[in-house]
Amino acid sequence: MPRAPATSAASHRRRGKRRVIGAHGTESLPRGRSHLLAFRSFTLRFALAAPRHRRRKRRLGGARRPAPSPRRRSGSVVSPSRFLALRPFVLRYLLAAGASTPCRRRKASVIDMGHYISRLLRETRTGEGGSRVRKRRDKGLREVIDLSANRVQADKANPARWGIGDVSNITLEEVPDDSLEEDLSELFAPLTNEEESEVNNLLNGSSHSKKVIVLHKPSNIEITKEKLWCLRPRGWLNDEVINLYLELLKERAEREPNRFLKCHFFNTFFYKKLACGKTGYDYQSVRRWTTPNKLGYRLAECEKIFIPVHRDVHWCLAIIDMKEETFHYLDSLGGKDSAVLRILARYIVDELKDKNDIEIDTSSWREVSVHIPLQHNGWDCGMFMLKFIDFYSRGLILSFSQEHMEYFRRRTAKEILRLRAD
Repeated sequence: MPRAPATSAASHRRRGKRRVIGAHGTESLPRGRSHLLAFRSFTLRFALAAPRHRRRKRRLGGARRPAPSPRRRSGSVVSPSRFLALRPFVLRYLLAAGASTPCRRRKASVIDMGHYISRLLRETRTGEGGSRVRKRRDKGLREVIDLSANRVQADKANPARWGIGDVSNITLEEVPDDSLEEDLSELFAPLTNEEESEVNNLLNGSSHSKKVIVLHKPSNIEITKEKLWCLRPRGWLNDEVINLYLELLKERAEREPNRFLKCHFFNTFFYKKLACGKTGYDYQSVRRWTTPNKLGYRLAECEKIFIPVHRDVHWCLAIIDMKEETFHYLDSLGGKDSAVLRILARYIVDELKDKNDIEIDTSSWREVSVHIPLQHNGWDCGMFMLKFIDFYSRGLILSFSQEHMEYFRRRTAKEILRLRAD
C-alpha cells in the first residue's frame, strides 16, 4: 500500500491538532477515536507488547517545551501499555473473544468484553467461580446443560455467550467413579538421568535447529529441534508436536487394548476444516478422514472421540463420549462454548449415517461440565489439553495441576524422542 503523504508539524499547529508520535515513529490515533479493538489479533498482540515510548522534548524558538502532563494525555483513547498490567490469560480471551464462531469475523463489543474481563478478574481474585465448582466436586456432582432444540433456539439470541458463571438450565447429576484401577505413580514417574540429559541437550541447545531429529513414518510428521523447542518453559505448543503426540497415544492404545479405552484422536486441523464451510459447517470436507480402510475401525466403535479446538491463541478440547452419550468442552481457563459442541453433535449424526447407516437423535445427549484443573499462566493451554486427552484415554480422573506442567513438558519431549507414549 502506498505510504501516506507526510504532514508537517506546522500544518498540524495551524489546524489546531497536536501531533503525537508513537513508539515506532508513527502517528497515533486522533483523540476520541478508539479503534484498537478493531485491529486483527496479531496486531493487538504487537501493540500490547510494544515498549512504552518516552516523548522527547521539542524546542520551540530555542526554548524547551514542557512535556504534556498526564491529565492532558488522558482521554477516550486508552494507552495499550495499560493492558500490560493484566494477567496473560486475560489477554488471551481479549484476543479470542471475536472468534467463537469459526470463519466469521464479527465486530467485538467493547461493553461485553469489558464486562467479561471484569467478571473474570473478580472471580479470579475472590475464587467465587472456583468455589462453586469445588463444592460440586466434593459432593460428587456434575453440571449438565441441555442441548435440546429449545436450548439451541435460546442460544441463537446470544451466540457469543461463554457462560462463565451462568447456571441457567443446568441440573446436577451424580458422577459415577468408573476410573480404572491403576497405579498413578506411573503417570508421574521421574525421568532417568540419561533421559534428563538427552532432553536438556535438545531443549537447551541452539545449534542445527532445522535438523530433523524425529520422523514418524506412519503420519509423515517431522520434528526438528526448533519445533521441539515449544516444549521449553513458557513455550506455546505447535501443531506438529501436538499431532505427533496424539499419534503416539493412538499407537499406545493399539499396543495394549485391554489397558486403555477405545478412542479416536482427531488432529489439530479437523475442527477448523469441519467448521469452515459457508454456513460454519462442512461435513463433506472431512468425510474421507474416517473411512474404515484408513482407520481400521469406525467411530461408532469408539468410547471417546477427542477433538482439539484452537481459539486464535488458545487450545481447548472437545470430547464426544459415545458410551455415555455426552459432550464435553474442556478449557483450562474455565471457558465454555456450546456452539462447538452443537457443531460436533451435527457431525456425529452425519458420520454415523454415512459410515454405519445409523440414524441417531442427539437432542437427548447432554453437555457435561466437570471439575478440571486450571492453568495459572498464559502459555500452558496446549500442555493441559494433551494431558486431558492422556488421562481420559486411560479412563482416569484429571488428577494433576499447574505445578506438574514443567514435568509434563519434559516427559512429552522424552516420549516424542522415543516415539513411544508411556
